[in-house]
Amino acid sequence: MKTVAGLYPLTDVETGRVDALAHGGGALLTETVRACGLDVLLSQALASWSKPLARHDPAKVVLDLALSLAVGGDCLADVSLLRAEPQVFGPVASAPTLSRVLATLAADASALERAVALARARARRAAWTLAGSGAPTAATSAQRPLVIDIDATLVTAHSDKKGAAPTFKKGFGFRPLTARVDHGPQGAGESATIMLRPGSAGSNTAADHEAVTAAVPTQVGLGPRPGRKVVVRTDAAGGTKAALAALERRRVSCSVGFTLPSDMSRIYRLVPAQAWTPAYNADGDPREAADVAELTDLLDLDGRPKAVRVIVGRERPHPGAHPRLDDVDGYRLTAFATSTRIGQLADLEVRHRQRARCEDRVRCAKDTGLDRMPLQAFAANRIWCQVVALARDILAWTQMPRLADHPARRWEPKAVRHRLLNVPAVIARHARRTTTRYKTSSPFADLLTPAISNLRAHADP
Repeated sequence: MKTVAGLYPLTDVETGRVDALAHGGGALLTETVRACGLDVLLSQALASWSKPLARHDPAKVVLDLALSLAVGGDCLADVSLLRAEPQVFGPVASAPTLSRVLATLAADASALERAVALARARARRAAWTLAGSGAPTAATSAQRPLVIDIDATLVTAHSDKKGAAPTFKKGFGFRPLTARVDHGPQGAGESATIMLRPGSAGSNTAADHEAVTAAVPTQVGLGPRPGRKVVVRTDAAGGTKAALAALERRRVSCSVGFTLPSDMSRIYRLVPAQAWTPAYNADGDPREAADVAELTDLLDLDGRPKAVRVIVGRERPHPGAHPRLDDVDGYRLTAFATSTRIGQLADLEVRHRQRARCEDRVRCAKDTGLDRMPLQAFAANRIWCQVVALARDILAWTQMPRLADHPARRWEPKAVRHRLLNVPAVIARHARRTTTRYKTSSPFADLLTPAISNLRAHADP
């Protein structure tokens, strides 16, 4: 017996062939893919890229890369984590095969993006059907619209890659524009679309916002003109006249940041005292020294859709905040424009402020591969963005159907990995049956196994 001087046990170590799984919880991801039909749908969508004598389906290669990001990888080489566990992930392509497939797909990146988007949209409808009342589109109406957040983010490139350019923050890299389906406070959200752009791309480029907005209705299954059942929420960069006109053509509601004019102090004093109504938090509690009012009739909105109205909020800066030149009478003013005509001003203001959740969604996307563009060619990194979108969707669909009544529905990727996907397991074989046996002492094993069993009970769509 060895004497242990430290705080932890001391054992001998060696390597050997054991039927053990490091990512036993990865079966939750593969069962989600199967239950939503994503594997079959993506295989059909990428059939034109499949070669007759190829051993690996391009769809399987792309899905394996997405699953590697879901379990914590951040580059092509991390697919080896899946290759080491064929009992869960099946045969995984080698690194050279993976590179060749991506090069083939990148040869026509635009067609590949359309194919993947179509497969994702069909699988999304299946996932939302499985979720039932927990789906984002459940009971969607003009009073309870589906919220789509559009925002750009910066991705640093640490080497000279095609398409990388200086950014407005004195960095160097890319500036993808993303659209996400907001699940509200009870969910982690989904990726609707990701448009890769150079780092020098403008913040308020209307053509980019219009292209991203055009891709959203297909993804959420509400038709090309979903109407007021969808509200697009973004910052002032998406509030250009052309971008608002594009939303109006699709009859989509908007809630966008609005830049106040330079003479706002004069306009502020024209607002009657009775026009201000108290503002409140998301839980309905009043916010101290905070009010909202409508300024539509006091502003020059020429060139913007007639349905747009501007709502301004005022609030005393929190203690310790530095005064700003645009503060008026001690109030910090913020404004947004919306085409929603129903609901109290305070309700619309709360809905717009909840856009802060978009920052959390961006962080989750960067934790699932969007924090880097690992490939050299711009077209190849466009494919990488599609893989990131697939990884985010798979994680969201994993949490949605069978974890809706558990706090796991809101877990971010890091928590999902550590608590569910990394649950250790062994492969047990008996009487011609193979069983994955999870470690009983794992805190979340009792949450993992019923979720996998429930997903497995669903036939492939």
